[in-house]
Amino acid sequence: MTDEVGPWLVVGLGNPGREYAGNRHNVGFMVADLLAGRLGGKFGRHRRTVAQVAEGRLGLGGPKLVLTKPLTFMNLSGGPVVSLAQFFKVPPGRVIAVHDELDIGYGQVRVKCGGGEGGHNGLRSMSKSLGTKDYVRVRFGIGRPPGRQDPADYVLSDFGMAERKELDFLVDRAADVVESVVSRGVEATQNLYHGS
Repeated sequence: MTDEVGPWLVVGLGNPGREYAGNRHNVGFMVADLLAGRLGGKFGRHRRTVAQVAEGRLGLGGPKLVLTKPLTFMNLSGGPVVSLAQFFKVPPGRVIAVHDELDIGYGQVRVKCGGGEGGHNGLRSMSKSLGTKDYVRVRFGIGRPPGRQDPADYVLSDFGMAERKELDFLVDRAADVVESVVSRGVEATQNLYHGS
């Protein structure tokens, strides 16, 4: 079981603006929105940094979750994250980044603590700003681009029609994984979700 003292900071990574809303790169925002709805929280602009924030508790008397969607672009996500971590007194080990992952097939959600950024600019910015890579990552698989498509173009394109049929279910699953990390810990969550 995880320590229930102090809040968790859940960072949905994405880009602000309507034109990016359906992009593969914005799946972190989608998961954060769903979690806010589950917790009965509502996103609002935080007064201390360039981010939207929603707060709530996981279950009755459960751990506090601070959900955030940085409003800088992806490459600058670390600034708002470290500001919020300091404001809410959240250590890196209780920060969860939810992000798209090229190296995992579509339909899979994985969790890990620490490790490399795999070329993901949002994670790179977070690691640099936090001064550590030792935070939790909930990795939403989007797979590799087809043919010779540039990965940068691929992540900034919308999910395909076939993918959209499963998208709501997978966003829901990713939100379940976040909640499991908070309530059970990383290792128990890996055991529970990585086999399926």
